[in-house]
Amino acid sequence: MASSAQSAVVRPQSKITGRNGLVDKYFYFAMSLLFAAMVIWGFSQTVNANLFRAAPPRPFLLWIHGAAFSAWVVFYIFQSVLVRTRNVKWHRFFGWFGTALGALMVVLGCIINVVMTRFHTYVTHDAEPTFMSIPFYDMLAFGTLLALAIAWRKKPELHRRLLFIATCCLMDAPAGRFDFVYNNSLFFICVDLFILVGFARDLLVDHRLHKVYRYALPIVIVGQSISIYLWRGAPSWWLGITKAMIG
Repeated sequence: MASSAQSAVVRPQSKITGRNGLVDKYFYFAMSLLFAAMVIWGFSQTVNANLFRAAPPRPFLLWIHGAAFSAWVVFYIFQSVLVRTRNVKWHRFFGWFGTALGALMVVLGCIINVVMTRFHTYVTHDAEPTFMSIPFYDMLAFGTLLALAIAWRKKPELHRRLLFIATCCLMDAPAGRFDFVYNNSLFFICVDLFILVGFARDLLVDHRLHKVYRYALPIVIVGQSISIYLWRGAPSWWLGITKAMIG
């Protein structure tokens, strides 16, 4: 009995998928780079025509919104590097900057949603008011997950997964820059695929699914479904709300 227990303790783990293996060590850093690649690839489809050389020029607030969004991606990479290099003290210190940046993003995201819908209504005359449900949901999901991550910042297993899912929820914006993805309402599928990579990480390394994913993903999918319905289904009460917001 004792020898079998001892052998179980010293059983070697995979250098790739085991504890302290490559997946465990580099998953969040690798995903932060993947987020950055997704943002660059997605926004490169439209940023030139819709921001840099837009005619008519877009509201200046859109530039600030874009800068804040980009800063979050850079911040997520930076924080992942600090954790990977075991600079936990600095990670916690800069975490308060991330808290402020995240709060700013939520406020800016909601405001620019209304501002740009008004712009497309009265300036370019190509508005789709019911689409406002998508950015509003993004900010609700991101803000809620960020708040929970801050509340549980002293519980790393919860904290890192909540921040990961929160950042995943922002990826529908670059994914939606591809016409096929947007026209077929597939940008939330892209978000869910990113989250499922987190599933795979847990199953490979921990051989179980963390409770954060078990609770968060179903709630995220419900929210996504409701926001898609408000956009594509355009119920009269939602149309009334959007009309009131854009004036």
